[in-house]
Amino acid sequence: MSAAPKFAANPLRRAMIAKVKVAQKQTGMAEDDYRALLARVTGKCSAADCSEAQLDAVLAEFTRLGFRASAPRRPRTGSAPADHPMARKARAMWISLYNLGEVRDASEHALEAFARRQLGVDRLQWADQGKAYKMIEALKAMAERAGWSQESTRFSDAPVSSDVLLQRLIRRQAEILRDAGQGRWPDEIVQMYLPVPAKRWTLLPTYRLRQVATAMGAAVRAVKAG
Repeated sequence: MSAAPKFAANPLRRAMIAKVKVAQKQTGMAEDDYRALLARVTGKCSAADCSEAQLDAVLAEFTRLGFRASAPRRPRTGSAPADHPMARKARAMWISLYNLGEVRDASEHALEAFARRQLGVDRLQWADQGKAYKMIEALKAMAERAGWSQESTRFSDAPVSSDVLLQRLIRRQAEILRDAGQGRWPDEIVQMYLPVPAKRWTLLPTYRLRQVATAMGAAVRAVKAG
């Protein structure tokens, strides 16, 4: 005869476990990192072994790392988001500016409204690629004013890689949080937002850098909201 489950099945527990899985997926957390987070927060290696209080603590940690229970708004047209290279770059910058507290709404609808003002088109998908650079330059100007450098490195005139831009974004976020009294050194502050400690966070893969920027973004927006 199989052993009885430690916790009785009920709709609340099932919903909480499902929400934990959604949080893992939304934050892009790898399975090993997810297990490490569970162990760090609850001492367990599976959500099924956690009490409701422990599941609540796990969800609170995911929230600190950037999890949002509600999905971002879609464009009101109901059409798919623009997917050409210029749109993807604009979208990445828009979300990054949101994580710097410079943009209030990270949704696709808000990005489309910005594109209309900059380019005079009803849909970003329809923008003339030869002119869409104007919107990118406007976003870069916003980034520079916020202290997020977009300049090429001194060793090359080539465009800065996405990883380097993410690293610069995270450093700027850490500076904002340091000035708000969350720590003495930017690198120490970054460590607070890593799901798993890393000796050199600048060597983290792209998906993890995005994860950290998202988590720190919530804290930056809270600081700027006062």
